[in-house]
Amino acid sequence: MEWMGKRVSVVGLGKSNLALIRYLVRHGALVTAHDQKSEAELGSAYDELCALGVEMRLGPGYLEGLEAAEGIFLTPGMRKDLEEIRRAREAGVPVSTEINLFFDRCRAPIIGITGSSGKTTTTTLIGSILEASGLKVYVGGNIGRPLIELVDEIDPSAVVVLELSSFQLELLRKSPRIAVVTNISPNHLDIHRTMEAYVDAKRHIFRYQGPQDVAVFNRDDPAVAAMAQEAPSRTVWFSRSQEVDDGAFIAGGRVILSRRVRGERSLIDVCAVSDILLRGEHNLENVLAACAVGHLLGATAGTLREVVTSFTGVAHRLELVREAGGVRYYNDSIATSPARAVAGLRSFEEPVVLIAGGYDKQLPFDEFAEVAVERARAVFLIGQAAVRIRDAIERAAERRGGGPWVQLCASLDEAVQRAKEAARPGDVVLLSPACASYDMFHNFEQRGERFRKVVHSLTEEEAAPDIERVDA
Repeated sequence: MEWMGKRVSVVGLGKSNLALIRYLVRHGALVTAHDQKSEAELGSAYDELCALGVEMRLGPGYLEGLEAAEGIFLTPGMRKDLEEIRRAREAGVPVSTEINLFFDRCRAPIIGITGSSGKTTTTTLIGSILEASGLKVYVGGNIGRPLIELVDEIDPSAVVVLELSSFQLELLRKSPRIAVVTNISPNHLDIHRTMEAYVDAKRHIFRYQGPQDVAVFNRDDPAVAAMAQEAPSRTVWFSRSQEVDDGAFIAGGRVILSRRVRGERSLIDVCAVSDILLRGEHNLENVLAACAVGHLLGATAGTLREVVTSFTGVAHRLELVREAGGVRYYNDSIATSPARAVAGLRSFEEPVVLIAGGYDKQLPFDEFAEVAVERARAVFLIGQAAVRIRDAIERAAERRGGGPWVQLCASLDEAVQRAKEAARPGDVVLLSPACASYDMFHNFEQRGERFRKVVHSLTEEEAAPDIERVDA
């Protein structure tokens, strides 16, 4: 669609849609921006859009007039079944997203990564591997700078690596050349409504592939392995627990690449598992997925080894913030679902003092509660979901005949203070919320940054445990 003179509505003024508006205006579109926020709440974004000549529709009636547009772009996390959007569709208005437009305009091959967890780490690792291999690489999607503003200058010889959320995939009508699915567990059911709808959105990452494309799947995840049967492309696997013919796996404590060509199988030793700095089995899966993709694009074993054995992780993902008096403080604010927090808890052999809770996405906490009872000595809960989590932990503790001390806190600051008081030398204080952040923070990054700030604000004496304290 040529945008010169076209009336386009952009709904939701987050980072990706602001970049989209700049792109559309540059290409001659007549843009109307729609958002629930007021002029004051939008702040500098409002001033920028007005300077671009964008018409603004804000506040309670922000969705009015969509049916008059010639194209609508929705912010990724928006429900697609709202009445105003339904009416616009019935009026024949095409509804799309920034990421759809990027796929339409991008001339370089795209690698897409999705999953309920592990997307950012896997995406970042793949980008690092390809850069170390000498390729020109653009990393974006659900992380970093929105690439729509750069799409016209991305050369076909480059490679684009995109983290893709279920929200971004939901309306996608093209698939990347290489698609990666890390894992599937319940998430975002407040928007998708059903697990079936959530999984179906994830399928879009490979649904439109052809025989010349590649889909990379986690063989250890039953839901992902079932998806692979539907892929119209070549299937590549990664697994911690079993050998695969085409992909990456663990054998004898080492990362191994495998490929079968014309009946002949070749194996390549990458590195020892013990040389990988990232904690947790879930991160080992991320490394395997990244190695499988890197190998597909020509990365040598030496390059793979160099990158995966030096990579220390991404901010807010089991990030070591501080150690004081034998207590280590970890920021896992990215754990916005119970499954992600379970992976965080299982990453530690040490006793854990856990901080959890936040915005309630209506996900089940049963497994999370079982693992918290198994791994945590004390749990401090914040936010909207605190009572639900407490109740789930109490039920799990009753079944097991005992469990951790659980306390509700009014703020993250208070939870850090209580966790510090409960910790002993050798313990881990872990922020792994199992919930989104929207009830108390703008996003998980802001929550993680607040945790960092509070932990660093403790003096060395305050952050260290009181070894004479009577245990709770």
